[in-house]
Amino acid sequence: MKHSYLLTIALLAVLLSACHSNEANYKAAYDKAREKKTEVIDDEFAALIKAEKRRDLEVVNGDTVRVVRAYTNVTDGQQSDALRYNVVVGQFKQLFNARTYRDRLKSEGGYPSVLLYGTVERDKKYFVVIKSFSELDVAAAFLKNLGRQSTVKILEPEPWILERL
Repeated sequence: MKHSYLLTIALLAVLLSACHSNEANYKAAYDKAREKKTEVIDDEFAALIKAEKRRDLEVVNGDTVRVVRAYTNVTDGQQSDALRYNVVVGQFKQLFNARTYRDRLKSEGGYPSVLLYGTVERDKKYFVVIKSFSELDVAAAFLKNLGRQSTVKILEPEPWILERL
């Protein structure tokens, strides 16, 4: 009886010690994840990525602009503040950050900015719109000259046009 009791305790101790993670296990998992990350993308997959990036590009007045179509709601302001074509200069996951940037655009640049909320590329975000237009060609012309006109730092590396559906 005493022998089986000691054998049970020894077996339990071995099992419990095997369940614990150690540094070697963490390093092995980390190295395996790094290997997967550095795998080379084949040419077919790379072509699909490029096609997806070009999907939103349109030629307007001889210029190529990114036009994304999405269902959006006006977060701050009136529905009439956001027309069909909106020049997006910032996008945020947090409403506070979007409002702060929008307020800075209004105070420093005098832009009548508006906030839209919607889903683009599977992400729900708040979009800071610097100006809205009813026609695409006018929005594209404004977008082309935005870098020269703006006194406020534009957060988006490449501002784009959001068409409200």
